[in-house]
Amino acid sequence: MIVKEYGKKENPRFLLIATAAMEPWNAFEPAILYLAKEYHVYAVAADGHDRLSGNFESVEKTARQMQIYFKARGITSFYGAYGLSMGGAILLRFLTTAGIRVKKAVLDGAILPYTYPKWLCKMIWVKDYFTMKAVARNHTLLEWIVPREEGTPKGMDPDEVYEDLYAFYDNNYSDTSIKNDFWSANNYDLPMPPPLMDTEFIYWAGEKEIGARRNDLKFLKQYLPGVQYVKMKGVGHGELVMFKPERWIIAAKHFFGK
Repeated sequence: MIVKEYGKKENPRFLLIATAAMEPWNAFEPAILYLAKEYHVYAVAADGHDRLSGNFESVEKTARQMQIYFKARGITSFYGAYGLSMGGAILLRFLTTAGIRVKKAVLDGAILPYTYPKWLCKMIWVKDYFTMKAVARNHTLLEWIVPREEGTPKGMDPDEVYEDLYAFYDNNYSDTSIKNDFWSANNYDLPMPPPLMDTEFIYWAGEKEIGARRNDLKFLKQYLPGVQYVKMKGVGHGELVMFKPERWIIAAKHFFGK
Protein backbone atom coordinates (compact mmCIF):
# COMPACT_ATOMS: atom_id res chain seq x y z
CA MET A 1 0.00 0.00 0.00
CA ILE A 2 1.16 3.50 -0.86
CA VAL A 3 -0.16 6.71 0.67
CA LYS A 4 0.74 9.90 -1.20
CA GLU A 5 0.22 13.31 0.37
CA TYR A 6 -0.74 16.52 -1.42
CA GLY A 7 -1.48 20.04 -0.19
CA LYS A 8 -0.61 22.02 2.93
CA LYS A 9 -0.37 20.18 6.25
CA GLU A 10 -2.41 22.84 8.03
CA ASN A 11 -5.43 22.35 5.74
CA PRO A 12 -8.35 20.04 6.67
CA ARG A 13 -7.53 16.39 5.99
CA PHE A 14 -9.07 14.55 3.04
CA LEU A 15 -8.88 10.81 2.33
CA LEU A 16 -9.04 9.54 -1.26
CA ILE A 17 -8.83 5.84 -2.10
CA ALA A 18 -7.42 5.52 -5.60
CA THR A 19 -8.04 1.89 -6.44
CA ALA A 20 -11.11 2.31 -8.65
CA ALA A 21 -11.16 -0.02 -11.64
CA MET A 22 -7.42 -0.68 -11.66
CA GLU A 23 -6.32 2.58 -13.24
CA PRO A 24 -2.94 4.10 -12.39
CA TRP A 25 -2.52 7.43 -10.64
CA ASN A 26 -3.06 9.70 -13.62
CA ALA A 27 -6.75 8.73 -13.69
CA PHE A 28 -7.19 10.62 -10.41
CA GLU A 29 -4.69 13.43 -10.88
CA PRO A 30 -7.13 16.24 -11.82
CA ALA A 31 -9.33 15.47 -8.81
CA ILE A 32 -6.37 15.20 -6.44
CA LEU A 33 -4.81 18.45 -7.61
CA TYR A 34 -8.13 20.25 -7.19
CA LEU A 35 -8.59 18.88 -3.67
CA ALA A 36 -5.01 19.79 -2.74
CA LYS A 37 -5.86 23.49 -3.12
CA GLU A 38 -8.17 23.34 -0.10
CA TYR A 39 -7.23 20.15 1.75
CA HIS A 40 -4.28 18.07 2.87
CA VAL A 41 -4.99 15.01 0.75
CA TYR A 42 -4.00 11.46 1.67
CA ALA A 43 -4.38 9.39 -1.52
CA VAL A 44 -4.25 5.64 -0.94
CA ALA A 45 -3.39 2.95 -3.49
CA ALA A 46 -3.88 -0.60 -2.24
CA ASP A 47 -1.46 -3.49 -2.66
CA GLY A 48 -1.50 -4.69 -6.25
CA HIS A 49 -2.52 -1.21 -7.42
CA ASP A 50 0.49 0.74 -6.19
CA ARG A 51 3.07 -0.02 -8.92
CA LEU A 52 5.08 -2.14 -6.48
CA SER A 53 5.50 -5.89 -6.38
CA GLY A 54 2.83 -7.77 -4.48
CA ASN A 55 -0.81 -8.68 -4.88
CA PHE A 56 -4.09 -7.29 -3.69
CA GLU A 57 -5.55 -9.57 -1.02
CA SER A 58 -8.79 -8.14 0.33
CA VAL A 59 -10.90 -5.13 1.19
CA GLU A 60 -10.60 -6.05 4.86
CA LYS A 61 -6.79 -6.20 4.82
CA THR A 62 -6.52 -2.86 3.02
CA ALA A 63 -8.86 -1.14 5.50
CA ARG A 64 -6.80 -2.59 8.36
CA GLN A 65 -3.55 -1.38 6.78
CA MET A 66 -5.04 2.10 6.52
CA GLN A 67 -6.15 2.03 10.15
CA ILE A 68 -2.65 1.09 11.30
CA TYR A 69 -1.01 3.66 9.02
CA PHE A 70 -3.11 6.62 10.12
CA LYS A 71 -3.25 5.80 13.82
CA ALA A 72 0.55 5.41 13.86
CA ARG A 73 0.70 9.02 12.66
CA GLY A 74 -1.79 10.29 15.20
CA ILE A 75 -4.54 10.89 12.64
CA THR A 76 -7.94 10.29 14.22
CA SER A 77 -10.22 12.24 11.87
CA PHE A 78 -10.72 13.53 8.32
CA TYR A 79 -12.96 16.30 7.08
CA GLY A 80 -13.79 14.50 3.84
CA ALA A 81 -13.33 11.16 2.10
CA TYR A 82 -13.93 9.79 -1.38
CA GLY A 83 -13.83 6.23 -2.72
CA LEU A 84 -14.68 4.96 -6.19
CA SER A 85 -15.90 1.44 -6.98
CA MET A 86 -13.76 -0.96 -4.94
CA GLY A 87 -12.24 2.13 -3.36
CA GLY A 88 -15.72 2.91 -2.06
CA ALA A 89 -15.95 -0.59 -0.61
CA ILE A 90 -12.60 -0.11 1.14
CA LEU A 91 -13.72 3.31 2.42
CA LEU A 92 -16.95 1.92 3.87
CA ARG A 93 -15.14 -0.98 5.54
CA PHE A 94 -12.57 1.48 6.92
CA LEU A 95 -15.17 3.89 8.30
CA THR A 96 -17.14 1.10 10.00
CA THR A 97 -14.14 -0.62 11.60
CA ALA A 98 -11.22 1.79 12.10
CA GLY A 99 -12.62 4.14 14.74
CA ILE A 100 -11.47 7.17 12.71
CA ARG A 101 -14.03 9.92 12.21
CA VAL A 102 -14.93 11.41 8.84
CA LYS A 103 -17.33 14.35 8.57
CA LYS A 104 -18.41 13.84 4.94
CA ALA A 105 -17.92 10.82 2.65
CA VAL A 106 -18.68 10.15 -1.01
CA LEU A 107 -19.20 6.56 -2.16
CA ASP A 108 -18.94 6.84 -5.95
CA GLY A 109 -20.37 3.73 -7.58
CA ALA A 110 -19.20 1.90 -4.45
CA ILE A 111 -19.55 -1.85 -4.45
CA LEU A 112 -21.56 -3.34 -1.59
CA PRO A 113 -21.45 -7.01 -0.53
CA TYR A 114 -23.56 -9.48 -2.47
CA THR A 115 -26.49 -11.09 -0.67
CA TYR A 116 -26.76 -13.92 -3.22
CA PRO A 117 -26.14 -17.63 -2.49
CA LYS A 118 -22.45 -18.48 -2.48
CA TRP A 119 -22.70 -20.64 -5.61
CA LEU A 120 -24.06 -17.69 -7.55
CA CYS A 121 -21.38 -15.38 -6.12
CA LYS A 122 -18.74 -17.82 -7.39
CA MET A 123 -20.27 -17.95 -10.87
CA ILE A 124 -20.30 -14.14 -11.09
CA TRP A 125 -16.71 -14.04 -9.82
CA VAL A 126 -15.50 -16.46 -12.52
CA LYS A 127 -17.17 -14.38 -15.25
CA ASP A 128 -15.74 -11.12 -13.88
CA TYR A 129 -12.25 -12.57 -13.50
CA PHE A 130 -11.97 -13.88 -17.06
CA THR A 131 -13.54 -10.72 -18.50
CA MET A 132 -11.13 -8.41 -16.69
CA LYS A 133 -8.15 -10.64 -17.43
CA ALA A 134 -8.98 -10.56 -21.14
CA VAL A 135 -9.20 -6.76 -21.11
CA ALA A 136 -6.04 -6.27 -19.06
CA ARG A 137 -3.96 -8.62 -21.22
CA ASN A 138 -5.24 -7.56 -24.64
CA HIS A 139 -4.54 -3.97 -25.64
CA THR A 140 -6.65 -4.18 -28.78
CA LEU A 141 -9.67 -5.38 -26.81
CA LEU A 142 -9.20 -2.62 -24.24
CA GLU A 143 -9.15 0.09 -26.90
CA TRP A 144 -12.18 -1.42 -28.59
CA ILE A 145 -14.13 -1.22 -25.32
CA VAL A 146 -12.76 2.18 -24.29
CA PRO A 147 -11.31 4.09 -27.30
CA ARG A 148 -8.48 6.49 -26.57
CA GLU A 149 -10.59 9.58 -27.25
CA GLU A 150 -13.14 8.42 -24.67
CA GLY A 151 -10.69 7.11 -22.08
CA THR A 152 -8.36 10.09 -21.85
CA PRO A 153 -9.02 12.82 -19.26
CA LYS A 154 -9.33 16.33 -20.67
CA GLY A 155 -5.96 17.99 -21.19
CA MET A 156 -3.93 14.76 -21.20
CA ASP A 157 -2.12 13.08 -24.08
CA PRO A 158 -3.99 9.90 -25.14
CA ASP A 159 -0.78 8.09 -26.11
CA GLU A 160 0.82 8.79 -22.73
CA VAL A 161 -2.31 7.80 -20.81
CA TYR A 162 -2.74 4.49 -22.61
CA GLU A 163 0.94 3.57 -22.61
CA ASP A 164 0.97 4.18 -18.87
CA LEU A 165 -2.13 2.02 -18.47
CA TYR A 166 -0.58 -0.79 -20.55
CA ALA A 167 2.59 -0.65 -18.46
CA PHE A 168 0.52 -0.97 -15.30
CA TYR A 169 -1.49 -3.91 -16.61
CA ASP A 170 1.54 -5.69 -18.07
CA ASN A 171 4.01 -5.17 -15.23
CA ASN A 172 2.05 -4.69 -12.02
CA TYR A 173 -1.51 -5.97 -12.21
CA SER A 174 -1.26 -9.69 -11.57
CA ASP A 175 -3.77 -12.46 -12.17
CA THR A 176 -3.87 -12.96 -8.40
CA SER A 177 -4.82 -9.32 -7.86
CA ILE A 178 -7.57 -9.61 -10.47
CA LYS A 179 -8.96 -12.72 -8.77
CA ASN A 180 -8.89 -11.16 -5.33
CA ASP A 181 -10.25 -7.81 -6.51
CA PHE A 182 -13.38 -9.30 -7.94
CA TRP A 183 -13.99 -11.75 -5.11
CA SER A 184 -13.30 -9.43 -2.21
CA ALA A 185 -15.02 -6.33 -3.60
CA ASN A 186 -18.28 -8.28 -3.89
CA ASN A 187 -18.02 -10.44 -0.78
CA TYR A 188 -16.26 -8.44 1.95
CA ASP A 189 -17.55 -8.27 5.51
CA LEU A 190 -19.20 -5.29 7.17
CA PRO A 191 -20.08 -5.12 10.87
CA MET A 192 -23.76 -5.84 11.50
CA PRO A 193 -25.31 -3.57 12.60
CA PRO A 194 -23.01 -0.69 11.63
CA PRO A 195 -21.42 1.31 14.45
CA LEU A 196 -22.80 4.68 15.42
CA MET A 197 -21.23 7.27 13.09
CA ASP A 198 -21.87 10.97 12.56
CA THR A 199 -20.57 10.84 8.97
CA GLU A 200 -22.69 12.47 6.27
CA PHE A 201 -22.75 9.88 3.48
CA ILE A 202 -23.67 10.41 -0.15
CA TYR A 203 -23.77 7.79 -2.91
CA TRP A 204 -23.02 8.89 -6.47
CA ALA A 205 -24.05 6.63 -9.35
CA GLY A 206 -23.63 7.31 -13.04
CA GLU A 207 -26.82 7.34 -15.06
CA LYS A 208 -25.44 4.57 -17.30
CA GLU A 209 -24.67 2.27 -14.37
CA ILE A 210 -27.95 2.50 -12.45
CA GLY A 211 -28.92 -1.07 -13.36
CA ALA A 212 -25.59 -2.48 -12.22
CA ARG A 213 -25.76 -0.51 -8.94
CA ARG A 214 -29.36 -1.34 -8.06
CA ASN A 215 -28.49 -4.05 -5.53
CA ASP A 216 -25.67 -1.94 -4.08
CA LEU A 217 -28.08 0.93 -3.44
CA LYS A 218 -30.68 -1.38 -1.94
CA PHE A 219 -28.10 -2.83 0.46
CA LEU A 220 -26.71 0.58 1.38
CA LYS A 221 -30.09 2.19 2.07
CA GLN A 222 -30.84 -0.63 4.52
CA TYR A 223 -27.36 -0.52 6.04
CA LEU A 224 -27.14 3.29 6.33
CA PRO A 225 -30.73 4.57 6.27
CA GLY A 226 -29.66 8.23 6.17
CA VAL A 227 -27.49 7.95 3.06
CA GLN A 228 -28.12 10.49 0.31
CA TYR A 229 -28.21 9.47 -3.35
CA VAL A 230 -27.35 11.46 -6.48
CA LYS A 231 -27.60 10.22 -10.08
CA MET A 232 -24.89 11.67 -12.30
CA LYS A 233 -26.29 12.32 -15.77
CA GLY A 234 -24.63 10.97 -18.89
CA VAL A 235 -21.80 8.99 -17.31
CA GLY A 236 -21.05 5.37 -16.52
CA HIS A 237 -19.04 3.66 -13.81
CA GLY A 238 -16.02 5.73 -12.82
CA GLU A 239 -16.35 8.08 -15.78
CA LEU A 240 -17.03 11.21 -13.72
CA VAL A 241 -13.70 11.36 -11.86
CA MET A 242 -11.61 9.86 -14.67
CA PHE A 243 -13.02 11.37 -17.86
CA LYS A 244 -15.10 14.35 -16.68
CA PRO A 245 -12.98 15.84 -13.90
CA GLU A 246 -14.44 19.31 -14.40
CA ARG A 247 -17.90 17.92 -13.53
CA TRP A 248 -16.46 15.88 -10.66
CA ILE A 249 -14.98 19.08 -9.20
CA ILE A 250 -18.35 20.86 -9.35
CA ALA A 251 -20.07 17.94 -7.60
CA ALA A 252 -17.32 17.68 -4.98
CA LYS A 253 -17.44 21.41 -4.30
CA HIS A 254 -21.23 21.23 -3.84
CA PHE A 255 -21.03 18.38 -1.31
CA PHE A 256 -17.85 19.20 0.58
CA GLY A 257 -18.36 22.94 0.55
CA LYS A 258 -14.98 23.97 -0.90
